[in-house]
Amino acid sequence: MSRPPRDWVSFEEKDGSVWMFDASFLCSNWTCIYGRGCKGVLVDDASELEQGCCSYGAHFADAADRTRVRAAAKRLTKDQWQLKREASKLGGPIHKNEDGDWVTRLVDDACVFLNRPGFEGGSGCALHRAALESAENFIDWKPEVCWQLPLRLTQSTDENDRTTHTLREWQRRDWGEGGQEFHWWCTESHEAFVGRRPVYEELKDEIIALVGKRRYEWFVDHVKSRPRAQILPHPHRRSPGAQPKKRSEPEA
Repeated sequence: MSRPPRDWVSFEEKDGSVWMFDASFLCSNWTCIYGRGCKGVLVDDASELEQGCCSYGAHFADAADRTRVRAAAKRLTKDQWQLKREASKLGGPIHKNEDGDWVTRLVDDACVFLNRPGFEGGSGCALHRAALESAENFIDWKPEVCWQLPLRLTQSTDENDRTTHTLREWQRRDWGEGGQEFHWWCTESHEAFVGRRPVYEELKDEIIALVGKRRYEWFVDHVKSRPRAQILPHPHRRSPGAQPKKRSEPEA
C-alpha cells in the first residue's frame, strides 16, 4: 500500500548539498501531549504510567552528549529527581549496556530520569523540569535523542559525494523492528495533532539546533510565502476545530 502524499520543499547550498524539509509535518499542528492523553510506546495502552517515550531509556549520540547530561544530572536535587538516590546506588545514571552502547539506566522498566506519577516534584523528565525551573533551555540538559523527538535529521551521500540532509518526523521505522510493536505512536495519531501553532513555531529551538538559523529562516520564509491551502496536509491531521487539552506537565 502506498503512503499518502506529502509536501516536501528543498534548496541547494553552494557546495551542492541539498536540504529537504517535510512541510506537511512541519506545517501541521502536531504537539507533545505528554500528561494529557499520551499512550506511551509500549505494546499496550500505557496512559496511566505516564512514561511517554521514556520507557526504554535513551541512547547517547557521542561522548559530548554523555558529558553534557552527566553535568546536568549533578545539578538535580532530590526534590527535582525522584530516583536520584537509586541512580547513585547503581553507579550513576549512565552506563554501557550489553550491546556496548552508552545509555541511561532503567529503573522499574523506564528511564532513570523519569519522575513517576505521584512524585511531589511532578512527573516527567527530571532533566526537562529542572531546565525549565532554572530558566534554561532543556536542549542543554537532555540527551540529544530526547530533545530532538519527534524530529529526525538524516543524511545520505550519493555516488558523486553530494549530501542530502532531510528533516522530517520520527517514524516507527526509525526505532528499528521494535517500533512496529508500539501500541501507539504520536505522529501517527490524530490525537496529537491538536496544537495551536505549526510545528515549525512550536519546535523552533529544536529545529534551529538541528539545521541552523539560516536554513530555518529559509524554510519559514518559503512556507509563509505560499497559501496554506497549497501545502499538502499531514495524513494524520485532526479535523479543524479540535482543541487540545490543557497542558499540566512538561514534556517527557
